[in-house]
Amino acid sequence: MAGMAGMAGMADRVGGRAPRRAELGEFLRAVRARLRPEDVGLPDVGRRRTPGLRRQEVAQLATVSIDWYIRLEQGRVGMPGAAVLDAVAQALRLSPSERHHLHLLARDETPVARHLSAPVGDSLRVLLAGMPLIPAYVVDFRFDVLAHNAAATALFGAGFGTAGELGGNTARVLFLEPGMREVQLDWARVARETVGNLRANLARHPDDPRLHEAIAELRDGSAEFTAWWEDHTVKQRAHGRKRIRHPVVGELALCYDTLATLDGSDQCLIAVTPADPAAEGGLRRLMTGPGLHAIGA
Repeated sequence: MAGMAGMAGMADRVGGRAPRRAELGEFLRAVRARLRPEDVGLPDVGRRRTPGLRRQEVAQLATVSIDWYIRLEQGRVGMPGAAVLDAVAQALRLSPSERHHLHLLARDETPVARHLSAPVGDSLRVLLAGMPLIPAYVVDFRFDVLAHNAAATALFGAGFGTAGELGGNTARVLFLEPGMREVQLDWARVARETVGNLRANLARHPDDPRLHEAIAELRDGSAEFTAWWEDHTVKQRAHGRKRIRHPVVGELALCYDTLATLDGSDQCLIAVTPADPAAEGGLRRLMTGPGLHAIGA
């Protein structure tokens, strides 16, 4: 047994655990030093030999024992639980990036992302407006359209992004809009990908009532959605190609790329670009023409 413990210790040192534990302690001491008691709602009692919060104050805020917290700073806890690390992160007022860093140092893994509900930022709206020839829109994890540019309206139609209507949610358009299979020429592939993406999003947001409502509506309204939902396929709609048949400019071969925000809101910007010169010409004609007919996002 002693030999096995020695081997485990050597593996920790060789594999980088010992340096990471040392860095963990340095990180915790540094963020503790930058906080004052009044920053976290504690009274400033007594003279402090060093700046920042005391260990026992962090332990109090995180609702852990002072002995456990001292061992955490010394790298002697082993594998701390994710929930207790989040409590420490909250006590130390860590930013999302710092929380991520804490989990990597202490657990060698990234934490479960927190969802921070937020409107689409002004800078993101400026970015959308600054792409006049590239249809682009922002969706949340429910596939609700939160913002879109004029090029997206020209491609997808005047009703695209309208709250309360089919066009306000790209998954609803895809499965519930009549005639979508004639417009979306790769309908089965794109639709199955969408189901898998919603399955992955539900794992990240299991308690979101609006997401559950959207999935229930799709299951009630589409046999294909129900069948694919029940096979538990998980996919991420990151990038790809698709073909659409537009009523004004005909068939278009398009690429799409999904760009995720990093602010915890779980919003994505989806940009649609031409896959060939013919599609590029068709999109340009749409940007200047009056023919606005809805098609599937």
